[in-house]
Amino acid sequence: MHRFILVWLVISSSVVARDLAVWSNQSPEFVAGQSLRAALLRESYAALDRRQEAYESLTTADDVRVWNQQRRDFFLQQLGEFPERTPLNAQIVSTLPGDGYRIENVLFESQPDHHVTGNLYLPATPGPYPVVLVPCGHSYTGKAAEGYQRVSILLAKNGIAAFCYDPIGQGERYQAFAPDGTPLAADYQANPNSLRQLNPIPGQPQFNPVEEHTLVGIGSILVGRNTATYRIFDGMRCIDYLVSRPDIIASRIGCTGNSGGGTLTAYLMALDDRIYCAAPGCYLTTFRRLLETKGPQDAEQNIFGQIAFGMDEADYVLMRAPRPTCLLAGTRDATFDITGTWDIFREGKRAYARFDLSERMDMVESDAPHGFTVQLRVGAVRWMRRWMLDRHEPIVEHDFPIREPSELQCTPRGQVMFLPNERSVFDLNRAVAATKLQQRQSVVAKNSPDELRQLIRRTAGVGSTEQIALLSATKVGQVDRDGYRIEKQVLSGDGQVLIPAISFVPVNATRETVLYIHGSGKSVDAATGGAIEVLVRRGHRVLSVDLPGLGETSDLSGRVPPKRHWSEPLFGPDGESFWLSYLLGRSLVGVRTDATLSLIRFLQTESATGKSESKLQIIATGSAGLPALHAAALEPEAVSSLKLRKTLSSWQQIVDAPLGHQHLCETIHGVLGLYDLPDLVRLAGPQKVTTEQPVAPK
Repeated sequence: MHRFILVWLVISSSVVARDLAVWSNQSPEFVAGQSLRAALLRESYAALDRRQEAYESLTTADDVRVWNQQRRDFFLQQLGEFPERTPLNAQIVSTLPGDGYRIENVLFESQPDHHVTGNLYLPATPGPYPVVLVPCGHSYTGKAAEGYQRVSILLAKNGIAAFCYDPIGQGERYQAFAPDGTPLAADYQANPNSLRQLNPIPGQPQFNPVEEHTLVGIGSILVGRNTATYRIFDGMRCIDYLVSRPDIIASRIGCTGNSGGGTLTAYLMALDDRIYCAAPGCYLTTFRRLLETKGPQDAEQNIFGQIAFGMDEADYVLMRAPRPTCLLAGTRDATFDITGTWDIFREGKRAYARFDLSERMDMVESDAPHGFTVQLRVGAVRWMRRWMLDRHEPIVEHDFPIREPSELQCTPRGQVMFLPNERSVFDLNRAVAATKLQQRQSVVAKNSPDELRQLIRRTAGVGSTEQIALLSATKVGQVDRDGYRIEKQVLSGDGQVLIPAISFVPVNATRETVLYIHGSGKSVDAATGGAIEVLVRRGHRVLSVDLPGLGETSDLSGRVPPKRHWSEPLFGPDGESFWLSYLLGRSLVGVRTDATLSLIRFLQTESATGKSESKLQIIATGSAGLPALHAAALEPEAVSSLKLRKTLSSWQQIVDAPLGHQHLCETIHGVLGLYDLPDLVRLAGPQKVTTEQPVAPK
């Protein structure tokens, strides 16, 4: 019986959504073109065009130097402040003999009680040696994955040391474990919508690498950092360890990695001048091609505001010019498109030519899919030998045995989180948030309410009062019900994504207008007998809308896959639009707050009954709650009451309970240093704001 009722409710809801769809008579192409995603892509392409035009103006080596310094300064600023360089307390926990090489299993602290695990492959011949840092891609076993072992052994067999280390969320450095070593949320392991492939058994990590990196990103964004901040710092600390050794030549350091390791190679080679020679693999493509194909990737691969600023992926190459750099790519790479890789190669080659050193820029392309294939491994090693050993002859990767992961293990129980007093990245974010709390309290105390509102607008990316779009309504249909009518409307304004709306107009409107915003779309509570009808029968006119990226503006039709892995079910809806906004230096909360303020202005100046509304009520559910709260805090005189349902009550709670999920799209970069949601409630007027079933991450 219960199953029958559930099926009936789902079917009934679907019928209501179709009946009240504003775009019901439009083509899928039209609908996709009106989505928030489409609008953000148009804005991104325009910014990339401006960046390309500026690049074309670089005609001298000095021009390139200025360009690079601007981007390096921006990059470092967006990453947030790196932690203090503290003692590494490095240990060689074991040594393994090999044929023509040996391996040292190394454990050190990149921050106090935060350990890095790595394998140092050393040639059998006497040192000192050049060394290549090998960051790993998104492999479950991290440094023990076959491709990373093979490139490291090949380097060592050819006279170059290699240090391959585990990133956070991989190998021995998974972060999400309960104190007893059991998964914290094993129910997620069986979720068919998740990419995780690990079994929910004691001692296994809770998330796969992509998920854990993005989960780390949520808290990092709130404190003004990025998952990349921690990943880059770990790589720099690896170099600190290597240059401390007498058997390593400090002036001859290289870096190569594949996929996510290619990302870290690109970042490190751009920011750490100690890296003389670099070969990033299966990562670098232009943002234009990335957005046209796969879309934004996981948290560390998106730097806040970089597209708006004009920092494309080519700039990771330019920032290190003219030091030797070789791009490694697969012709059939389905994640990072080869066309964009060639575009980057041409940009880099031209920039290196400004220094009369174009031979220091090269590319190896393997007719293969995404992966650290043998051709790319050989290409990387030949590149390193050429520039760090002055050896130019061909080499071959013969078949040789690799090690079992247990042999390469650096910790007693196979995971750093099982070490005494170990601090996870989630713990590190909590420590940063603690300092932000003091900063936030000072900001709130020192600024007047109006000054705080201006700060909130800047931080969230909300337009000024003068910039808020003036909306006009176009009626596109009508549904008649007993005692009221429902008008289908399209609300439009300069610079604003078209807003599909349904206006519930009672025969006699005697009470305040209600702006009704649901995080799952305007039709969710619109059925006969539903929550909206209750308000209408009390005499309220109700305007229910789809905020940008929600409901009919979400562009889910025709997308394959329709949602990225960092979106539902783990991180909340509309993750792609979140990252596009983030790359443009904005927040999705801010985009939706702009729309909410436009709707308030619209209802103040125009209504279906022909009268203006000086004040109105707002009811917001789920992810629509944060834009509504921001709007009420910024313009409290326009809102008589705000009811929040199933809405997040504090960003601080996300940092304190970082495995609560579902809140990526509700984050704002660096916000916890300036304000939190309770501060918005105070600005809106605590007497006006009521909350039902507040969301508290666990």
